[in-house]
Amino acid sequence: MIVWAGVLVAGGLGAVLRFLVDGAIARRAAKSFPYGTFAVNISGAALLGLLGSLALSRHTALVADTAFVGSYTTFSTWMLETQRLSEERQTRRAAANIVASVVLGIAAALFGQWIAGRL
Repeated sequence: MIVWAGVLVAGGLGAVLRFLVDGAIARRAAKSFPYGTFAVNISGAALLGLLGSLALSRHTALVADTAFVGSYTTFSTWMLETQRLSEERQTRRAAANIVASVVLGIAAALFGQWIAGRL
């Protein structure tokens, strides 16, 4: 029951943090590219790389990785925003969103793992 409560709280916190970070970045960035979602997903990849490299118990990993980071990051919004860019005939921005997200996401996850190795 404690693990379920942790998932509930951590998932809620991750979702709220995503809303705040995405909103803060989107208000300051150009409207033609989804910088908020991009920043959330790259920072989430780094955090998941870090957490995944730590010696966490199964339950702690479930709460931290799946609940918190899983609700913080968003694959579906990334895909929807990319599809919308394509619909608006902004194919270069759509392609850039895919390529940059994948390349920088992998780099961020590796960076998180590197940080964990130094702890």
